[in-house]
Formats: sequence, C-alpha cells, structure tokens
Amino acid sequence: MNILIMMDLLVFEKENSEQIKGVENLFGPFSQPLFKPGRFLLGQGRLMKKGRTRWQVKSFFLFNDVFVYGSILPVGNWHKKQKIIALENIQVEDVEDSVDIKNQWLIRTPCKSFFVAASSIKEKKAWIEHIKDCQSNLLLDGSRQSGSSFAITWIPDEAAMKCMRCFKNFTLIKRRHHCRKCGFLVCNPCSKYRVLLDNISTQKCVRVCSKCYAQSKEYLNSHQTGDKQGYSSWEDEDRTTLQNNEKGTRDLDSRNLSGQLD
Repeated sequence: MNILIMMDLLVFEKENSEQIKGVENLFGPFSQPLFKPGRFLLGQGRLMKKGRTRWQVKSFFLFNDVFVYGSILPVGNWHKKQKIIALENIQVEDVEDSVDIKNQWLIRTPCKSFFVAASSIKEKKAWIEHIKDCQSNLLLDGSRQSGSSFAITWIPDEAAMKCMRCFKNFTLIKRRHHCRKCGFLVCNPCSKYRVLLDNISTQKCVRVCSKCYAQSKEYLNSHQTGDKQGYSSWEDEDRTTLQNNEKGTRDLDSRNLSGQLD
C-alpha cells in the first residue's frame, strides 16, 4: 500500500512539474521561472480583464501560492507581460453584474486592482472559491501573512468627462490621468504632484492629485517625530519629495505633460 502511495506521489509530482514547465514555456525564455519545490498548478483558464479603456482576454494560472496572468499573442499560443502575484497579497471581492458585463469580480493587490469576468456564473464562483481556499491553506500553516494594503480601484476613463478635482472638461489637450492614491480621473494641472506610496513603490514617486498631495503633506507635518529637525528618516525623505514637488510645479507645466497619457 505504501509503495502504491509513493508511486502515485511520484507520478503526481512528475505531471505537476511538466505542467508548470509548460506554463513557463508559454511566456518564453525571458519570463520569470515558476517551478519551485512545493508549488502546484491548481487551475488555469481565460478571463476577461478590464484595462484602462477596454476589456481584454487574458490567460490566468492559479498555483497554491501565487496567481499568474498574461496577455495572449495573436499568433500561436505564446503569452507576454507575465504578472506574478503572491496569493497572500490578493483580496477578492464579488461584484454585481452590469448591463454590459456579466459574472465579474474585483481582484485587489498592493500595486494594482482590476476587474475580471468569467464566461459563466459557475466559472466565476469556482475561481473565487479556489483562490480563497488556497489563501486559507497558506495562512493556516503560518508561513504567510495576509496583506493589509491594497491599491485603489481606478475610475474607468469613460466614467468622467470632467476632471474630478477642478471639474473642467477633458479635451484632446486636457488629457485624463489617474491619481494613484484615490483612483480619481484628473487633469494634469490637478495631478502634477508626486509622492511615495509604500504599497506601490518604496523608491519611485507616483502621480497623485492635488487633494491627496495636500493630505500627504498635512500628515507629514502632523507627525514630527524622530531626529532633531522633527522628522524620522522616511518622513524626511517624503518631506524632501513634497518640497521638490512644489519647486518643480512650473517645470512640469513647461514640459507640456498635459498632452501625454499616463
């Protein structure tokens, strides 16, 4: 009996290894490796993913510890733009059907949140249940901790014809931009500021709207702790960023950033 169990395990591990290598090959030789001891491929399929302007078909792969997806190339069965997300950094939220899109739900991650949609309610429920089951298993063994900070969901481009801060109409010149902190659609003059958001990047400053910038500045001013100047090292770094934003406002205008997309 024990010999049979061992043989079954060996067969399973071999098949699982081949399946994971197959997924790796889909993304080409320059993709991140997926195979590692203890990792298992539990499911895969194609879902519609909401981009900034439209829905697109993407391939998704669920492992016992990570969630992987990528774009499908029109020629052959190749994939690109591989994204790998640790399951403890995912939050799944059910979403009601809209007039145009059925069987959708929201996937939140620290860096980005996005909507996906399945071809049927049964498939949707299966994806959500399997993701939550995998997360529960990871958290039960104590090796992982659930993420606590998730990216805001962006307001779709088509949802606003005016800047959601100054309320001026968007035009071919006055383009739409997204605040990385609140997700609002704003014009360039209302989003010329840059701050550090730890859930997105600890090194690169990202675009925020005037209101979120003011809130960040107020927060730093109210947390004067640390060195003799009244700021800890990370606060001092962010304060420098905020000061540079103020000095660089006119420079940003001179570069005609209002004519560029995010």
